[in-house]
Amino acid sequence: MIHITRRERFNAAHRLYKKEWDEEKNYEYFGKCANPNWHGHNYELFVTVKGEVNPQLGFVVNLKRLSTIIKKNIIDKLDHKNLNLEVDFLKD
Repeated sequence: MIHITRRERFNAAHRLYKKEWDEEKNYEYFGKCANPNWHGHNYELFVTVKGEVNPQLGFVVNLKRLSTIIKKNIIDKLDHKNLNLEVDFLKD
């Protein structure tokens, strides 16, 4: 059994806040992260695959294929996006 990890990077903006609170209360709880003009982060994503080496192929997973899957399902949806407004699975 071996583990192999792929690291990907992306950048995105967001805001922490509760709609039902005023700006002052949001700032009290979330600090600078409640900035109404948003703020950004540089993210690192680590995906680890664990398994037995396929004796015919000599590896657990094709890293190029894994990278394509990560790009399609995660990076393309998050990179340079506003996480609050543009990412369907993170809205509200």
